[in-house]
Amino acid sequence: MLRDPATSLLDAKHQALFRFVDAVNTKAHAIGREDLALLNAIGWTDEELYFAITVCALFNFYNRWIHASGVHALSDEMHRQGAKRSATAGYVRR
Repeated sequence: MLRDPATSLLDAKHQALFRFVDAVNTKAHAIGREDLALLNAIGWTDEELYFAITVCALFNFYNRWIHASGVHALSDEMHRQGAKRSATAGYVRR
């Protein structure tokens, strides 16, 4: 799915979203109103697109910050543990 959304098992609506996410990550400067209008036309709301853009932007920020500051990235095992925790408890820690 990450290599080529078009050949994945995702439905057409989600394939379009992942193509858009790729554009946000690789050529955000070229995204225009018409790109958003196409996504709106297939059922994505402005709010959903806002969240998709925000998630992309935040991950790009975090990755650049980690690489430039010398902070060590988490190990694969720590990522797996975090994913399990998020899947069962959500993102909010209590």
